[in-house]
Amino acid sequence: MLNECIGISCVEYTVSFSLWSRYAGSPMKTLLLMRHGKSDWNAAFDHDHQRPLAERGMEAARRMGRFLSVAGEVPEAIVTSSAVRAEQTVRLASDAGDWGVPIRVTQRLYNSRPESVLDEVRAEPDQTTKLMIVGHEPTWSTLLTSLIGGGRHPFPTAAVVRIDLPAATWADVELGTGELRWLVTPRLVGRLTADSLPTSVPTSSRRSSRAGRRARPAKSGCSSGGR
Repeated sequence: MLNECIGISCVEYTVSFSLWSRYAGSPMKTLLLMRHGKSDWNAAFDHDHQRPLAERGMEAARRMGRFLSVAGEVPEAIVTSSAVRAEQTVRLASDAGDWGVPIRVTQRLYNSRPESVLDEVRAEPDQTTKLMIVGHEPTWSTLLTSLIGGGRHPFPTAAVVRIDLPAATWADVELGTGELRWLVTPRLVGRLTADSLPTSVPTSSRRSSRAGRRARPAKSGCSSGGR
């Protein structure tokens, strides 16, 4: 087990070095996978694509946004499914954490297969070091398993996973080479005391999370399932 301090608390998780030892010292890319928050099945919507977040899902998104800011894990760029629940999730998280990063919306992450998601990741500009993609189950669990080379990984709503990839460019990303650094759920974050995780992000944390970030203009995508 490894204890890693993240400023406000220490998160304990297991790290496997079986494959990773081969890539020590290689250039790195970091991929954050986020699943949309809990959706509202009782809301009025005509198509699965339009299903919005429930109140619980909104709060979970904000909680994760603040957590990632204070933990220094804010992405440099975001690509999200065009589904209402996915875009709502990441915009609420970004606003709550004061991320201030470009968000690209694409239908390619909605009702998608892991292969098409990986194509989207590989197309990311190389100046991005830490990329977040926001989407759906069961694709996210399957993609996670494929990237790290095995295992069973349930992916709760609004959870975020960090995978480190030994790649100089996003186009170089290969299946089975990633290292699962952590998987954090809103429920786990909610167990932190109010003193540990503030309801707003301190200015010092914002500066820290933005240090070294390269600004890039936001791109627009198309709007048009996945759980």
